[in-house]
Order: sequence, then structure tokens, then C-alpha cells
Amino acid sequence: MTETFFFYDLETSGFSAREDRIMQFAGQRTDMNLKPIGEPINYFITMTSDRIPGVDAVLLTGITPQKTVEEGISEAEFIKIFDSEISKPGTIFLGFNSIRFDDEFMRFLFFRNFYDSYEWQWKDGKSRWDLLDLSRMTRALRPEGIKWPVDDNGKPANRLELLSKANNLDHHSAHDALSDVMATIALADLLRTKQQKLFDYLLNLRTKKQVQDFLSKNKMFVYSSGKYPSESEKTAVVLNLGPHPDNLGGVLVYDLRYDPYEFTKLTPKELAERWRYSKDSELIRLPIKSLQPNRCPAIAPMSVLDKDSAKRLNLDLTQIDRNHKKLLEDKEFFSKLEQMLELVNKEREEKFKSTPTVVDAKLYDGFISDTDKKLFPKIRESAPEEITRSTQSLKDSRLKTMAPLYKARNYQKYLDDHEREVWEKYRTEYLLGGQSESRMVQYMKYIEAKKQESLNKDQKYLLDELVLWAESIMPDPLG
Repeated sequence: MTETFFFYDLETSGFSAREDRIMQFAGQRTDMNLKPIGEPINYFITMTSDRIPGVDAVLLTGITPQKTVEEGISEAEFIKIFDSEISKPGTIFLGFNSIRFDDEFMRFLFFRNFYDSYEWQWKDGKSRWDLLDLSRMTRALRPEGIKWPVDDNGKPANRLELLSKANNLDHHSAHDALSDVMATIALADLLRTKQQKLFDYLLNLRTKKQVQDFLSKNKMFVYSSGKYPSESEKTAVVLNLGPHPDNLGGVLVYDLRYDPYEFTKLTPKELAERWRYSKDSELIRLPIKSLQPNRCPAIAPMSVLDKDSAKRLNLDLTQIDRNHKKLLEDKEFFSKLEQMLELVNKEREEKFKSTPTVVDAKLYDGFISDTDKKLFPKIRESAPEEITRSTQSLKDSRLKTMAPLYKARNYQKYLDDHEREVWEKYRTEYLLGGQSESRMVQYMKYIEAKKQESLNKDQKYLLDELVLWAESIMPDPLG
């Protein structure tokens, strides 16, 4: 099987994969030497009349809902193209911060359109990777040959547009999906050219099994992650504490820069307090995070950490060794962590119970049965007039509820009177439910507040377009 890269990027209507929508999808396939294969792919995806985009997202990208309606295709049309032309055997899907952002939007897209949310990244030799953590680890451990930017506050920054500018890479329009894809390929080529050994090492450590094999052989290792501070180039030396109690396959790791003494003496309740993030707290946050093997973590053995790197990252290896020994001597700490996570999980469950969730945001509420999955192709291939009939055998309550929404979003002109009534009721509840606290009211208030700021001509135009969009999709609460 021939492996290829498929670099891709999304522009979205907001930052929540559960609630927001993909407005633009762009991608380019390359061979394993980063040479383009075929033409780039660039699609706008139509925003449906049950959604209002995030104001800040539109101001950032310049993509209005009207543009997606005029130039875009439906979600159902797009996924058929993706499934037949893009998701080829041996494809390695990657981008810049794609695992934590773009991949999540894709999963929810598949979920609400009756596709398996995961197969596109593992079936037929497919996999995924991400250049963001590669960039972080390269900057931390092997920075030679690359210019590394800082932000406006003088702190190290790894944003794509800053890396492109610092290294004179072609990136003519940040936050345009296709431009971002081309910049990502150029960055990959730079990283591979200047530090090929590290590039190839992390590429070959991208699968869950490979990461688990590494973890079984390395209890203490180097880890680059966005959770760690910029002052240490997002990199720490960590100790694998053991399996994460709630995350099958995941582990808990301890940042060995911190003396564990004060944490090992805390109760589970006190540990939970220190686990929560609070930017105003003067106390050191519990230096423990979860590592998920299926998210291509940037990890490496201690042997990669030479003296120059340790000095540059402000890592005191003698202190790290002492902290390591202290943790090994405490036999009760992990048990306390398990009790702490039980407390944290109970709080999360209570929070979720009190927060209403729309049905197509419930991907992670449970796995879909094989029985229902077998119906997916029939549903997708049905003529619009037959969709209602083809979904009647679904068992999962989420899928049964999504079925009429799927038809309304993708084939609205084929709705009968009853289906149209269901659709309008859903839109009314989603957009206007809560009266003065409704999504639509808060949206219009936010736009008015934005208009009071100092804006240029293009920004004023975008806000006017968003008002027009809201007015065009406004449900009639009286029916």
C-alpha cells in the first residue's frame, strides 16, 4: 500500500466542534517527500438556517454565511466527495493543530450525516498526524536551522502565521483554509529539511500502538505539549504514573520540575482543587496531565535531552532525579489521584446534566451499534423522498432524532408538511429558546456591542452581513 500525506485545514463558524460548523475545507495530497499529487481541493460548505456563526470567527476569516450559500455545497454532498476522492487507503491526514481542532469538527460532521466518525482515520491503513507538536519539540530540542518567533509580549510562539513569516514561507492569507494548507506543507518541508531525524522519528511514532510500546519501555521521558509553559518551550521531563483510571489506554504523567512533596501530602479533595485551572490562584497547579496515545503525542526518550537543551529549557536534571525518586517512594499517591478523579468526574457529570445539549452534539454519549451502522449506507444513498422511510429502523435515539434534521439541512425542498413543521419547531427552539437569553438575542446583542468598537470598512461590512443573515433565518415563534 502506498502511503501519502493529505494536508488539510478548516475554517469554521466558531470554536466548538459540537455546536459550530465547517464553512471551508481545503486540502492537498502529497507524496512522502512532500511533493504535490494532483490539484488542491477547496470547498465552501453551506451554512444551514438553524445556525448562526460566531461573530469573532467571521471577523477572523472573512467568510460569511451568505458566501457559503452562494458558493458552497451541502454537508451531504461534501462528505460523498471526501469519502470517494479524499479518504484513500494509506492516507496520513495531518495539519497544524488538526488533532485537537480540525479532526474534532470532522468527527461531528460525520456523526450528523450518518457516517462512522472514526474509520476515516484508521481503516485501510489510514492514520493521522499533527505538525504543531512536532514544531514544539523541534523548537525545544533541535532548534538549529529554523527561525523561531515570539509573540507581541516577547514570549515564544508557535502559531503557523508567525512561523511562516519568520522563515519567509509563502502564507499570503492567514485564516484562509487553502493558504493555511500550503503554508503547512512549506513548514513541514522546512522541519524535514533542517531536522529530518526528529521529523521521521515522530512520524513513525504516530499510531496508538507505537505510543503504547514507547510508554511500556520508558517510564521517564521528554514530552512537548501545549499544556506546558512557553518559558520551557512547551516541554517537560515527565514520569508515567500509570494508567488513567477513566481513559482506556491513556496514562497520567507528572511534570518532574516540581517537587512532589506538597502534593503527596494533600487529600483527594485538596488535589482536586489544585487540579482545576485558575489563572488567579497563587498556588502551583497540580503538575499532572493525561497523555492519550491516540493523539500523536510528541514524546522522546531521555537520551535526546543533551546538556545544551536542558540548559535552554531551564531543566535541572539533578532536581528532576530527586523528584523522580520521591514519587517512587510514595506508594499511596496514585490511589489518591484515582479518588481525586472520581470527585472531578462527579462534578463534571452534574454540570453536563444541568447544561442542555442538542442531539447532534452527543457523539461521545456512547458508541453506535453495528446494527445501526449497517443502515448508514442505505440512508445516505436513498433518494431524498425516501430518507424518512430508510431511517425508520434506526435504534439509537440520537440517530432517530437527527434523521429529520439531516433531511432538512441537506434536502430541504423535499420536506413534506409534517417534516417542515418539525424542522421549524426545532429551529425556533434552538435559536429563540430561552427568550431574552436565547442564542439569537445574545447574538444580536454581541453584534451591536462589536459595532461600538473601532472597526475598518471590511469589519463593518461583515457585521452588517451577519445581521442580514440573522434576519433571513429568524423563525416565526407564532408558526
